Amino acid sequence: MINETSDLARSERPKTLRARTLGLKLDGSTGQWNSITDVEGVSVGYTTLISGSGALEVGSGPIRTGVTAILPRPTDQLCDPVMAGIFSLNGNGELTGSHYIEETGKFSLPIAITNTHSCGLARDAVIKWAAARFPDVYADGFALPVAAETYDGFLNDINGFHVTDAHVISAIEHATTGQIQEGSVGGGTGMKCFGFKAGSGTSSRLVQFDGHTYTVGTFVQANFGGRTDLTVLGYPLGKEMKEPAMVRNTHDPDLSSIIVVVATDAPILPHQLKRLARRATLGVGKTGGIGRHGSGDIFLAFSTGNTVPDFRASERLLRLEMVPDEHLDRFFEAVVQSTEEAILNSMIANSDMTGRDDNFVPAIPHRELLRVGL
Repeated sequence: MINETSDLARSERPKTLRARTLGLKLDGSTGQWNSITDVEGVSVGYTTLISGSGALEVGSGPIRTGVTAILPRPTDQLCDPVMAGIFSLNGNGELTGSHYIEETGKFSLPIAITNTHSCGLARDAVIKWAAARFPDVYADGFALPVAAETYDGFLNDINGFHVTDAHVISAIEHATTGQIQEGSVGGGTGMKCFGFKAGSGTSSRLVQFDGHTYTVGTFVQANFGGRTDLTVLGYPLGKEMKEPAMVRNTHDPDLSSIIVVVATDAPILPHQLKRLARRATLGVGKTGGIGRHGSGDIFLAFSTGNTVPDFRASERLLRLEMVPDEHLDRFFEAVVQSTEEAILNSMIANSDMTGRDDNFVPAIPHRELLRVGL
């Protein structure tokens, strides 16, 4: 992970505390890291950009943004597509490559997640990285990678276009497995959720089927919801929490969104992955999300459980495994549970942040969450 930070930003880096370590009693058995990286072969990298303070000067800052890269396979296998499905709860947002996924049920290369006005650049940077890394594949072939966004303009100089190709490529090349950071990192750096500082969060669940233990891992870039919407473990906590309040020195357009990426190593086919992606809606709903008009609530699910030959595949039949549709309920449950927990982690692993024009977003008070946990 690369961080470009000022002295101000160092005091605002996220904590390592998470929902479970705080004491919230969440359902389901997690993988080793309780992360999307519990799915074997999946890695996550960040570039975090935090600098400057005070009044907005477009092109100079303050800067509160970044890029997240999710690699669905190890780097040397990224040209091999993964099966995928998408679902849009509310389409006021962007996820590139979506038409290709709807048509073919697959995608390849890293996923990039960033701010709204850097989404196109992130997509193009992934292609540039792939063309340089796999010249034989992309000399004559095409790339339609996945890039997604949420809006960070309340805290960040979003029209300064501070994310560059180098930042995207750095996030890809520094992607790691195992434990990953959450909160105000990567594309989640400038995000808020339910009036609290949020951003990047992750969680996982273990699923037993036919003598195998499969993993469902979820990653969110959370940037949605009004304060009174917040629900924690079924309790309408947000309705009681007027403080700490946000400080709005400029207009807050409430351009709220959430991107959810679900990964699994179970052999699940594209039509089934679309069904998994749809269940992320229920995880969002359990935290109080209602899919507001201005929200881009877009969900992607992919499976590493089958190796799908790329466009150069020879003319032959493929033999694939699949979990029967009638036995998907336990995977649906895993998506709902891990989405809810990933959203909570994105807030709990966070700190206060002051951004452009001294706009301020507080961290969620842990003492209030402990009251729910007990």
